[in-house]
Amino acid sequence: MNVNRAVIGLGSNINAEENIRKAIEAIGGKFKIIKSSSFVETEPVGFKEQDRFINGALLIETESEAPELKSWLKKLELKLGRVKSKIKYGPRTIDLDILVWNGEIVEEEVYEREFLRRSINELMPDLDL
Repeated sequence: MNVNRAVIGLGSNINAEENIRKAIEAIGGKFKIIKSSSFVETEPVGFKEQDRFINGALLIETESEAPELKSWLKKLELKLGRVKSKIKYGPRTIDLDILVWNGEIVEEEVYEREFLRRSINELMPDLDL
């Protein structure tokens, strides 16, 4: 079995601490968490009329392939009460994204969001961002 390494970005601005804790517990129950980044408060992007976000990331190991992991993360978002809003960057209970897959940046937002780069840097200092 191939073991893949992924950096999962976590973000929330609705009951953020509770939802991030639940997401980390669920991810840890399914995958091996190698390391967690610090979690920071960030300003909302795009839609400003909402609470600040808490964002961070986890470095995990998984035998799943990327599409399978992504699908599992989307199901976890729904389980934790994520509702797809018409507002693209609106409030959310939890946002889970694969940022890095086996040493490769796979999420374009990494290049636009300083906090994502900082989280990845904390988890994978050798990765050239």
